Amino acid sequence: MTPETADRPQMDVEDFDELVRRAPREIRNRLEFLGGRLCIRHGPLDVDEFEELAAAAPETVRLEYINGKVEVKAVPDGNHRSIFMWLLRQCMQHRPDLDLVPESGVKAETYRKGRARTDGTLVPVDHFRGDGEWSDPDGALMAVEITSHDRDTDQRDRIDKPVGYAGAEIPVYLLIDRDNHTVTVFSEPKDGRYQQVSPHPWGATVELPAPVNITLDTEKLKDYAD
Repeated sequence: MTPETADRPQMDVEDFDELVRRAPREIRNRLEFLGGRLCIRHGPLDVDEFEELAAAAPETVRLEYINGKVEVKAVPDGNHRSIFMWLLRQCMQHRPDLDLVPESGVKAETYRKGRARTDGTLVPVDHFRGDGEWSDPDGALMAVEITSHDRDTDQRDRIDKPVGYAGAEIPVYLLIDRDNHTVTVFSEPKDGRYQQVSPHPWGATVELPAPVNITLDTEKLKDYAD
């Protein structure tokens, strides 16, 4: 990863301007764009205000609500999408009874006070049928994140997301880390933390524990090193 990609901003000014134009009137004047980041004036939004803002956002802006803060999730690039498709094929091969749903909105964190957009959520077939933008995590087997080359990926994917998904009691969190070339399996959520954290280098055979019960051959991930 180059210094330029490591410091990539959350969003560009054109996307911010469009977000402001679409935002509910009572939220619009609280939005600021500083240093490439979306900021909220006069204190944080509550979860209901966030849902209003997220519903109004343009398609190019994907918002999350993590640890009480509004975050902008990076738009996936080609390697990101290819890694997701690699994982999707493995899940379909081993567990045809499950769906790996891309970019699903999940009510995360303790008491469901967070709103996370997973890169993938492994659930029984048609599990999210009839849901709105944000689904309860009950019944989800695994959340998946694939890191992006933006300045916030360390805090978001490696620190905040494990806490959020453990708090929602999602049994397994799979982090595919493009910076460190590792696959990390978080499992056994208890009291808002995963009790087991198992990192593996790309190329290793990775066992995803129950209730997922899938063995990943990660050799292919080496093709996506960037």
